[in-house]
Amino acid sequence: MLKEIKYLIFMLIIFLFLFFTGRYYFSEENKKNSYRSLTTIDEKISTYAEKLPVLEDDTKNIIEYVEQSNKNKTKKFNFWKLLENNE
Repeated sequence: MLKEIKYLIFMLIIFLFLFFTGRYYFSEENKKNSYRSLTTIDEKISTYAEKLPVLEDDTKNIIEYVEQSNKNKTKKFNFWKLLENNE
């Protein structure tokens, strides 16, 4: 009997939570506030964009290319010779 009452209370609490959350989310006041915040965000972005400083480009001719040949560095390994040396 206590188990069923406990489950009933849990279900009631979950239902009330979902009901009040949905009621607040779909209320006209919340819709107005969210719309107002979206419109003010655009205004804030435009005002901050006007205040941003523009930095000069100082990366011209910064990359130096070095030519290397890998022909002398390649070392040929033979798998069977490596196994014979480890015995």
